[in-house]
Amino acid sequence: MKKILFNSLLLLFTVAILSQCKKNNSDEFEVIQIAKPITIQAMRALPVGITKPVRAKKTGKIYIYKDLLFINEPNKGIHIYNNANPGAPVNIAFLQIPGNADLAINNNILYADSYVDLLAFDISVITNIKQVKRLNDVFNQFYTAGAQKYVVTYKDTVVNKSTHYKSDLMYANSSYGGTSGQGGSMARFTLLSDYLYAVGSNELNLFDVKTASNPTFLKNINLGWGVETIFPYENKLFIGTNRGMHIFSAADPSNPIKLSTYSHIFACDPVVVQGQYAYVTLRTGNMCWQASNQLEVVDIEDPTKPKQLAVYPMQNPHGLSVSANNLFLCEGAFGIKSFNIADKNKIGNNMLQHLSKIKSFDVIAGPKSLIVTGEDGIYQFDYSNAANLRQLSLIRVQSY
Repeated sequence: MKKILFNSLLLLFTVAILSQCKKNNSDEFEVIQIAKPITIQAMRALPVGITKPVRAKKTGKIYIYKDLLFINEPNKGIHIYNNANPGAPVNIAFLQIPGNADLAINNNILYADSYVDLLAFDISVITNIKQVKRLNDVFNQFYTAGAQKYVVTYKDTVVNKSTHYKSDLMYANSSYGGTSGQGGSMARFTLLSDYLYAVGSNELNLFDVKTASNPTFLKNINLGWGVETIFPYENKLFIGTNRGMHIFSAADPSNPIKLSTYSHIFACDPVVVQGQYAYVTLRTGNMCWQASNQLEVVDIEDPTKPKQLAVYPMQNPHGLSVSANNLFLCEGAFGIKSFNIADKNKIGNNMLQHLSKIKSFDVIAGPKSLIVTGEDGIYQFDYSNAANLRQLSLIRVQSY
């Protein structure tokens, strides 16, 4: 989630242009995102709620719940698909949420961030979604001193390539993966034992959702800078940061206790867990200087003393997912790979398949399909044979 809060002095910077641009059909033009600060009050007046289905221009986090597939469009909202047949997903609605980056679902209540606020929606009738609560100012780690507070919104804009400029002003980038659904390894929202956990760039935010339609903010726990992802497993929380992996006990879910930190070199870092092993990817990238590209296997049998078991070189690993003895790993611009992980010391020698032409970023091994976030849309595969992934469908993003 692009979420920055300003004091009034920073209003001098009225325009910032993101560095990632998409080309228009004409070589002379391109689509950029213009950043504009608005007050918190104006942000909360922006339209929120269900609209007719539209095609995504960009994909963010993915989430599955029952036969539904939810696809975040960063800062815009959530596209909702009937995914009963992964070979033919049906676009049924768009949930407009300004400043949205993440979501989680519990007992037919969808939780989503909207800049600094948490919103709750009743999705019992998916074509008639209703907002049931807004918690204000719960994601406030970027608040600055001052009488007035601001948030930055973004608008797609077509510009002439020869006349526009790119600002060097860089803004912090913070966003928050039975009865609950399943998110990807890049998730910043997760549910465990009727509690919602949301990580920002430096803290863990905790909400009581025992009454699903009435989430209550409990507290935040400082984690230090560089927090990126959160993954629940059994009664523990595994929090990926750019310097390592925090392990928290959630035996008392209202009061998670830090057990240990597994440290590594500075690198972007999602994590998934199965049994007594955690699988961690480290990669180079725009915000991941001085890093290596590798997959690490960590023995967490004793969660107070995590131990590195093996390291395997990769190309540019992003999200990952584990199912039985198979691991699926997104390699960014280098495709997606599947591995047999039965022998933890030979994973590097046991690659089953490499689909090199799909630019992939996150993956969920779901009950019906392998769901992959790609640059050009959301892919679904039959993964009953991990050595022969069979494409079922592709939900394409709208090109400019």
